[in-house]
Parts: sequence; structure tokens; C-alpha cells
Amino acid sequence: QVHLVESGGDSVQAGGSLKLSCTVSGNTGVANFMTWFRQGSGEEREGVAGIFTGAEKTYYADSVKGRFTISRDNAKNMLYLEMNSLKPEDTGKYYCAVAVPPFTGSWSDSPRYRFWGQGTQVTVSS
Repeated sequence: QVHLVESGGDSVQAGGSLKLSCTVSGNTGVANFMTWFRQGSGEEREGVAGIFTGAEKTYYADSVKGRFTISRDNAKNMLYLEMNSLKPEDTGKYYCAVAVPPFTGSWSDSPRYRFWGQGTQVTVSS
């Protein structure tokens, strides 16, 4: 079992920045691939950014490339999402999630993920 707790969500003006954190506990050894998802009001959950254990490869949604950076600190069991140049369309609840092998489908497919946090709200006003 893996327990995930997100933090760092806030209300900011467009153009601002935020850094989200996800604390990982429990059987952290299975957290091979982790991703940040977000879900706006009335919208489907979408993958924002994903990363492997060794950070050897990262994935980003087209809508956030160049603005968001995913990273992890395995020694501290932490996952981060640094968000810059925020836009109103970035508003939503942000979740961290863990996928365990075998990995199937796209990194952004939510059914691939076994463990989820409760989310942290990000609101960007224009």
C-alpha cells in the first residue's frame, strides 16, 4: 500500500507560480512511476506530468510543456510539480498518483494508476 498526500495548492493570479508537493509513504519501493493529474470542475481528469523513479524520463501534457516541471526526491520520498506562468485554464484539483508494473497504455491513462492522493486545489484568476 502507498499513501500519498498533496500540498501546496493555492489561489494565484495568472502569470504566477506555485510548487506542489506530494509526500509518499508506505511501500514506497513500488512507486516506480508517478504522475500529477488534474481535474477541473466538470472536466475529466487529465495527466499533467509523469516521471520514472530515476527521473531518466519525464512526460508532459502539451498544454504545460515549458511551464511545468516535475521532479522527485527519492531520498525524501517526495514528488514535486513546479508550475510557472500559470493560466486560468490550469485551475483544478491536482492529484499525485502511483503506477506499478506492468505498465500498459499511455502514461496519462488514469486507470493505469493504483494509488492516488486526495488532491490539492489550484485556482488561477485572470
